[in-house]
Amino acid sequence: MIDALNNQLGIMATGEALRRAREAGLDLVEVAPMDRPPVCRIMDYGKWKYQLKKKQKKHHEQQLKEIRLRPRTDDHDREIKVKHALDFLRKGDKVQFTMVFRGRERSHREIGQEFFNDILTDIGAYVKVERPPLMEGRNLIMIVAPNKAALDKLPASAAAAPPATGATAAAGGAPAVRTAAVSDPAPGAATAAPSAGSAAVAASSSVSAAVAANPSTGGAAPGPTAPQA
Repeated sequence: MIDALNNQLGIMATGEALRRAREAGLDLVEVAPMDRPPVCRIMDYGKWKYQLKKKQKKHHEQQLKEIRLRPRTDDHDREIKVKHALDFLRKGDKVQFTMVFRGRERSHREIGQEFFNDILTDIGAYVKVERPPLMEGRNLIMIVAPNKAALDKLPASAAAAPPATGATAAAGGAPAVRTAAVSDPAPGAATAAPSAGSAAVAASSSVSAAVAANPSTGGAAPGPTAPQA
């Protein structure tokens, strides 16, 4: 028999043990039923179960998570997969990156090496490379483990936002805007013929200019003049 203060009380009758537990306002729990005589303890059973459950939640069994990639995976998809890898690493899991080659892609395995080098550039400070990129059948595999000290310093917002690449990174996150330069035509270059609408507008402008220069005509077109004697 063990009391709430961990004192060994020796062997006693079940009734006496229950009486002591009731007086203390606690429970009498059989902690070693296979022993002879069985060992009982006076404790708060509900509190004990809660603490045991809390310890089980804190203990995370490390798992190996897989991220599958293809040689044609674009930058946006790569950033999303890197974000998922960081989420796994923050939970204490290892991550296996698997590059799957199909058909003629097998003759361009250097693409996979460059791909994994880019990934290590993004997250290399937060991982330990347990297995460098190596071919296994038709797949290129790399395994990384979490660098807990570095991951603890990584803000949650930084892990949630995938790293920017390309034109977006150069513009500070803003989308790239492409502009086309318009140059003057080179000398001697052919130009397009004016349309019918453009010719009509030009003719109308010429008539208006003629009327403004000769107001006495009243807007009528001047006729032929007689020869002087």
